[in-house]
Amino acid sequence: MVKAAAQTRSKAGKSPFQCSECGWTAARWVGRCGECQAWGTVAEAGAPKSARITAGPVSSPAMPIAQVSAIEAESRATGIGELDRVLGGGVVPGAVILLAGEPGVGKSTLLLEVAAQSARNGHRTLYVSGEESAAQVRLRAGRTDALVDELYLAAETDLSAVVGQVDVVEPAFLVIDSVQTMAHPEVDGAPGGVTQVREVTGALVRLAKERNIAVVLVGHVTKDGAIAGPRMLEHLVDVVLAFDGDRHSGFRMVRATKNRFGPSDEVGCFDMVDTGIVEVSDPTGLFVSEHSEPVAGTCVTVMMEGRRPLLAEVQALVGPSAAPQPRRTTSGLESSRVAMVLAVLGNRAGLKLTDQEVYVATVGGVKITEPVADLAVAIAVASSVTDKPIHPGLIAIGEVGLAGEVRRVGGLEKRLAEAARLGFTKAIVPADVPNRSKDLKPLDMQAKYGLRIFAAGDIRAAMHAAGIL
Repeated sequence: MVKAAAQTRSKAGKSPFQCSECGWTAARWVGRCGECQAWGTVAEAGAPKSARITAGPVSSPAMPIAQVSAIEAESRATGIGELDRVLGGGVVPGAVILLAGEPGVGKSTLLLEVAAQSARNGHRTLYVSGEESAAQVRLRAGRTDALVDELYLAAETDLSAVVGQVDVVEPAFLVIDSVQTMAHPEVDGAPGGVTQVREVTGALVRLAKERNIAVVLVGHVTKDGAIAGPRMLEHLVDVVLAFDGDRHSGFRMVRATKNRFGPSDEVGCFDMVDTGIVEVSDPTGLFVSEHSEPVAGTCVTVMMEGRRPLLAEVQALVGPSAAPQPRRTTSGLESSRVAMVLAVLGNRAGLKLTDQEVYVATVGGVKITEPVADLAVAIAVASSVTDKPIHPGLIAIGEVGLAGEVRRVGGLEKRLAEAARLGFTKAIVPADVPNRSKDLKPLDMQAKYGLRIFAAGDIRAAMHAAGIL
């Protein structure tokens, strides 16, 4: 019967069914899109319109690009340095920012602080809550010292009511918490659905551009960590920020995955405390432990979070095992890379690990995904096996290959400069440093940063430089 209906519509000249996310078309309705594999996004498209378009009125006449004023697009500082760092200097009037994160990570707390700072700077701000009542938000504002005269609060879930609030308050900064709770009165579907989220976001984008209001939208994420709603949502907004952190730690990070007004690889650091959220301008101390005396099985490396170098400590514990398959446990590191480094240590450095249990973890719950930590993992494991602690002022930077070679890494100068700033005196780096004018050789780096540089070509040379073998 569905097939007959599809044939009838085709004969009538109507368009087929179309996916609302990617535009994929089908001759009949299906529950899952055949292109983007999204569920429930295929609906019957409207009747085809004529391809001929007549000229219409223009909003403003075109002019030479050099004569267009850029004053209205200048960023305005939020008063929170770490967020301004990620945004590229601040919030641009008329921009739409999407902040996404897991439940309970602190999105509402962060944006309430941003709204309060904006109000303190003399910009009228409207905070619209669709998930909590006004009284609940007021309690949080009292706890975080966000009670400011120019900060207005409303609890609405209807988009037309939100527009009415904007007409009355006339804010320069608008926060919507969250976009999945808003409902467009002229669109079918439940709030949070694909159609509703798309239409609500589109209406808020038009509102921001027409009235030159900076708008921040709170977005939910799925169990896979992706932003809930259609993929088109990320294309509609100007800036996409990801807010994440470990539930067992107060440390939080804001990452820019899309930014039309600044860099898209910056990271801002925050700490959740009892009185709200505070920015952390120098988070290195959170990932490096202090020991009264040298301890075997530890090594410090320098990772890059966006453009920011951060020191991270790797700890390893190796001990005998009576089990036929010794345990390999990792925390904060990729288990596959740690297993590869252990295999290289056994075959290229002569360390016997087949009957040993190995535990490797990072300090402070930080996650290291780049291969720059390979050398630090190798040195920490070897230090634990031999029970020889390394020099407390030593850092190790480098990727380890299957042949035992130590490979180059990007941003070496920034990493060394950060280590020198924090008082480290020795560094093991790859010997394979590019011989170009903009890159420094080990001796040049030693003179520039005041570090004693050890250039290691392979894993054995790195062990000797660390004083382990």
